[in-house]
Amino acid sequence: MTSVVERVQGDAPVFSVEFFPPRDAADEAVLWRSIRELEAFDPAYMSITYGAGGSSRDGTIRNIARAATETTLVPMGHLTAVDHSVAELRNVIGWYAAVGVRNILALRGDPPGDPYGEWIPHPQGLSYAEELVELVRSLGDFCVGVSAFPYGHPRSPDLETDTKHLVRKFKAGAQFGIAQLFFQAEDFLRLRDRVAAAGSDALLIPGVMPLTTPRTLKTTIKLSGAPCPQWLLDRLEPLENDPKAFRAEGLDVVTELCERLIAEGVPDLHFYTFNRSKATSEVVSRLGLIPART
Repeated sequence: MTSVVERVQGDAPVFSVEFFPPRDAADEAVLWRSIRELEAFDPAYMSITYGAGGSSRDGTIRNIARAATETTLVPMGHLTAVDHSVAELRNVIGWYAAVGVRNILALRGDPPGDPYGEWIPHPQGLSYAEELVELVRSLGDFCVGVSAFPYGHPRSPDLETDTKHLVRKFKAGAQFGIAQLFFQAEDFLRLRDRVAAAGSDALLIPGVMPLTTPRTLKTTIKLSGAPCPQWLLDRLEPLENDPKAFRAEGLDVVTELCERLIAEGVPDLHFYTFNRSKATSEVVSRLGLIPART
């Protein structure tokens, strides 16, 4: 199985895509329509998220297994330590290996029901993402990624402490980090500089969400954990009652962000798709990241 790191180390920038597990059969049909549409554009890899406390574990494993066996895509499974014993985590990692998935994004995860609530580890579980990284790496030839936070993790007291925690995850065996959402290229670039200054040359990948609706803007603000810059609000808020104009301006904003990141040498853009393909397809087409058809 090809690794994420191998897929993004070419001469030209690439893109990757992230989906979430479907809630029912109708959602699953939508998911797979999007997967098939984006498969034609040859993303570097694709991932499927893992619900809080393993709530969507079966859906994640089932659909990642299908991607591994029925598509040409390189799959990456997510895994969190929330409400899981080490034995349960070992079982999930074994399932990934059994279906041919060798790329795993190892996350401590958020407390169920309240992402900012108190973290309570499972009595037989793990407390830190670096421990999960070590566990995955000890169980086979996996390529392991972790999350990175341009504005710092909500529970970190400052950016210096947050950077130390991230570097510890790399020292534990993680080979790459995917940055949570951010608003300006400089926010990601400063994260990259902090990690380099801390002595790590690990691969960092920016996470990108196409801004197609007011809802996706609000989601970006929530997931970033940082205030939205006024210039972005000034561009998008006046268009909230004009869906077509909002979408057009939002995709312009995201395209400009991606162009700057590519100019700064970013090897991969990781798109959060909301299980839809159209907006991501449009942005990567504008960026020239879709391979020419022969």
